Amino acid sequence: MKRKLRKPVIFLVVVTVLASIVLYSNTLGAYFASSSSRNEFLEDVSTLESSTTLKGPQGVVFSKNSTDSSSDDSDASSRDNSRSNRQLTGELTEDGFSNSSTLSSGGGNNQSLDDNPIRQVIDVAAEETVDENSKKIESTADARIGIGQNVAKKEGTSENVSEKMEEKHLQHTSRTSGKDISREQVKAKIEKQNEQPVLPDARIWQLRNQLIQGKVYLSLSATRNNPHFIRELRLRMKEVQRALGDASKDSELPRDAFETLKAMEETLLKGKQIEDDGAAAVKKFRAMLRSSEKQLRVRKKQTSFLTQLIVKTIPKGLHCLTLRLSTEYFMLNSSQQHFPNKDKLDDPKLYHYALFSDNILAAAVVVNSTITHAKDPSKHVFHVVTDRPNYAAMKMWFLANPPGKATIQVQNVEEFTWLNSSYSPVLRQLGSSSVIDYYFKDRPTESDSNLKFRNPKYLSIMNHLRFYLAEIFPKLDKVLFLDDDIVVQKDLTALWSLDLKGKVIGVVETCGESFHRFDRYLNFSNPLISESFSPRSCGWAFGMNIFNLDEWRKQNITELYHKWQNLNHDRQLWKLGTLPPGLITFWNRTYALDKSWHVLGLGYNPNVPQKDIECAAVIHYNGNLKPWLEIAIPEFRSYWAKFVDYDQVYLRECKITP
Repeated sequence: MKRKLRKPVIFLVVVTVLASIVLYSNTLGAYFASSSSRNEFLEDVSTLESSTTLKGPQGVVFSKNSTDSSSDDSDASSRDNSRSNRQLTGELTEDGFSNSSTLSSGGGNNQSLDDNPIRQVIDVAAEETVDENSKKIESTADARIGIGQNVAKKEGTSENVSEKMEEKHLQHTSRTSGKDISREQVKAKIEKQNEQPVLPDARIWQLRNQLIQGKVYLSLSATRNNPHFIRELRLRMKEVQRALGDASKDSELPRDAFETLKAMEETLLKGKQIEDDGAAAVKKFRAMLRSSEKQLRVRKKQTSFLTQLIVKTIPKGLHCLTLRLSTEYFMLNSSQQHFPNKDKLDDPKLYHYALFSDNILAAAVVVNSTITHAKDPSKHVFHVVTDRPNYAAMKMWFLANPPGKATIQVQNVEEFTWLNSSYSPVLRQLGSSSVIDYYFKDRPTESDSNLKFRNPKYLSIMNHLRFYLAEIFPKLDKVLFLDDDIVVQKDLTALWSLDLKGKVIGVVETCGESFHRFDRYLNFSNPLISESFSPRSCGWAFGMNIFNLDEWRKQNITELYHKWQNLNHDRQLWKLGTLPPGLITFWNRTYALDKSWHVLGLGYNPNVPQKDIECAAVIHYNGNLKPWLEIAIPEFRSYWAKFVDYDQVYLRECKITP
């Protein structure tokens, strides 16, 4: 029985041992096989890293398609562990996803955080976000407290942060592009990118803005109840005012201006901590703004009035010149008080100029500049008409300074006996009580929208003589009218040979701008104007105009002028002046000249192109900034001054200098 059981037992033992040996051998084979493949993989990775340089991500932090196919077979726990590990190292993107590929060295050591490209991209993005948020916070604070606060602090902090951010960004770019950029090159690029234009006189503006902020804090309830802060703030404000002084640019500030600015900034920061009610600050700023706007309107009105006063006040030198010349004239014998070449005054074959002025020096420049550029001065005749106070002085000037071979005549407007109030509506209106009250009656509660319409020059008939050219020169066919604020730069004789094609006046049109059209000068709410003219009709310039006196007489221009002046007796069609009635009187009777004949704007527009001035036959100082006044535009005054002989004895005695 025992023998029978021994064989099965031995068989089972053998089977068990053999099965164990077989199973053990398969496990070892699998182990050694996996170990060899693992070693081969590590060798491959080592070989790859030794032969190539690892590159950072090309701007893509996460992509679904970039995951390795083997990750699909990994279990959920390994993915969670991988995610938690990457979160600890800060490699998550802004969307919460991590890059599926990990960068490791051949020895298995992890890269440092500073050398990790993914980390650098995230750092740059984070720093940009922080910088934008800080800018938003600072701009909000500036809006509440004032512009210009914390400028020095920004210079010391935000610039350093942005510089580091730019350096990291450039280093990352150099690695991704595969280029080896040195630290000096990186710094050079950073400095080039940080180059921004510096505002001129920025420190002046910072100090002034600090004063405004200080005034606000002095008026707010929270800071006003803090006597220590108020004392400190007032002290700082005095220091800022002392530093500013009369300085108009940064170079004029004292050396300690920056320290003053820093100290004031620290004090304002204390005020900001004390006063946290932004609504109160905004309310105060609005009140200050309304007050400033009111003061600005008052200053503008005062400036306009003073400008008009300066323009129409005779300069001391010119007043002296008139008195000096008048004295000399009355000391002459009667035979010495006359001009030669009287036979040329009515010769229609010559070139005749009409000049109406009470300014001796201005008239002299017009005559001198015209003769200087005339090809044959002997054929040019100047008819100067002035008023009684300046008649003797005007004659004496041209007697002492004759215009070369040209002929000159000086007349007194009061010798035109035919020009009286019974004949001229404008003379009748100028003597009316309503016009006199308009100019001389004290009306402090009333204000005119434009002070120039109350200019006293409109009370003078000298301003309206241009509408009586046919009567003043009954024997002439053509005459060239010149204002006394022009300078001639070329020969003008070609104007007399122009065919005006039946028109009365040759003009240079000025409708290039919208404000030089009829609606600028005429009242189109009145049916007399709106039914007769178009508001978009082109305006033109008085100042240099060629007149066909034959056509003038044929078309009864003087009578037409009188008609419109009678209709405007109450100034409802246009304000006082000569251009509005000129536009009406010569409606559809103008011949357009080339613009180079007459360039305007030198008396109010400093931006007149230099090229236009140099090419112009006549330049016109229309506006308030006349060239004989100190307020003239400096860059344009030389065109006028070169025709004044400042060495002339009368000018030296009256101290008239360039």
